[in-house]
Amino acid sequence: MNRAKFEEGLQIRREVLENEYVDKAISQMDEFSRPLQELVTEYCWGTVWARPELPRKIRSIINLAMLTALNRPHELKIHIR
Repeated sequence: MNRAKFEEGLQIRREVLENEYVDKAISQMDEFSRPLQELVTEYCWGTVWARPELPRKIRSIINLAMLTALNRPHELKIHIR
């Protein structure tokens, strides 16, 4: 795991999803779910969301469109909040 990318991803994840949601996800990690939480935080948030090519608002709109197209109402609700 790239610790710097993980920390950057954790910061972005908190900014987008708010501390309460992220804290809950992290506190519920177990041996089974830890690798997925680490991957999501490091790669999705720390690598993809951290790239400077798209402003965060545009990235959010693309994400909302993708979640809508994939019929993921639970995730959509989290990102709309």
